[in-house]
Amino acid sequence: MDRFGLLGEKLSHSFSPIIHGMLGDYEYSLIERQPHELDELFSSGEFDGFNVTIPYKKAVIPYMAELSDAAKRCGSVNTVSKRADGSYFGDNTDFYGFSAMLRHSGIDVSAKKVLVLGDGGVAPTVREVLKDFGAGEIVTISRRGENNYENIARHHDAAVIVNTTPVGMYPNGGKSPVTVADFTKLEGVLDLIYNPINTEFMLQAKELGLKAEGGLLMLAAQAVRASERFTGGSFPEPATSEKIYEALLRMQTSVFLIGMPGCGKSTIGKALSDICDREFIDTDEEITRTAGSCPAEIITEHGVDEFRRIETEVLRRVSTKCGAVIATGGGIVTRTENLRLMRQNGIVVFLERELSELATSGRPLSAGGVEKLWEEREPLYRIFADTSFKVQGAGITADNIKRGLGL
Repeated sequence: MDRFGLLGEKLSHSFSPIIHGMLGDYEYSLIERQPHELDELFSSGEFDGFNVTIPYKKAVIPYMAELSDAAKRCGSVNTVSKRADGSYFGDNTDFYGFSAMLRHSGIDVSAKKVLVLGDGGVAPTVREVLKDFGAGEIVTISRRGENNYENIARHHDAAVIVNTTPVGMYPNGGKSPVTVADFTKLEGVLDLIYNPINTEFMLQAKELGLKAEGGLLMLAAQAVRASERFTGGSFPEPATSEKIYEALLRMQTSVFLIGMPGCGKSTIGKALSDICDREFIDTDEEITRTAGSCPAEIITEHGVDEFRRIETEVLRRVSTKCGAVIATGGGIVTRTENLRLMRQNGIVVFLERELSELATSGRPLSAGGVEKLWEEREPLYRIFADTSFKVQGAGITADNIKRGLGL
């Protein structure tokens, strides 16, 4: 069987094996190598080809017998294929991937001013693609270049911004390389990061009603082109990239369950995790493990504000999970920052249940009457929720959610 893989220095996690498992009947593995080991890798002929990631996209060029036009233009290689004579051919499939991402986003860069944040790695590829799409002025913002973050105000008239930096990437989510609201003529943003699905940069843009696209489609599209290079075959495009993108999106998206205390979030969440084979997380249980006291005890001894602070910190940690089912506390919606945390990687599901059916035992905040609590929180549940389901028993409700979300 042909052997391919992803070459990099540190590869703790990658979607590439999953994607290539969808594309072809070949072995695909993670190839961690130190710089001094590149000579041996290429001379051994052990692999029939590989994708290349940081920090080797330029370092592999001397080993190539020939480069594609895209690789020459971009000055980097991210896909290597071994030819019949044993020599290596270098391509830049990121060029194809970003082109697909730009088309998928619906963002028009023609004759527009575009800012490219970052000047390393894939930034030259992004600039070349933007030229092909007819972008007007293309300005690169770097930390120490002529155009930098200290004088970025002179470019607040940009129509499109592309982030090629790692700012906001897992596990350091919640950060944005710029404040999107400062750009008064902005039409859309593109972020090459694909974990989280929605970076802080993208969330800021969406809140302003702007188009925003993450890097997941680019990841899928460049892998499709790489597989074609590996095997000599071809795939129907853009259908294949779209199919892989949708599959990755389903795998990566977590489901957050919100609703009144006692509505059955934990029970339904466990049932949903079982039928979807997903990790289950209960934020109240995580709070108990973190604080050493259950929510009711924390509220009684330290007050609601302290409990809400701990709850948000726990949510900040678990919201970075991909593909989990997460049951939250009934009051998670009382802090607006919690919505932003859930939106990074998740879809928010509101579980609606008749007030007369709610369990109130051991729930201090329900002691004053669930009707009053419902009156306060119902509008917040509607704001937070992407969709809602009526509670009809744990198994039935979990199945309805599974089918409704296409999990």
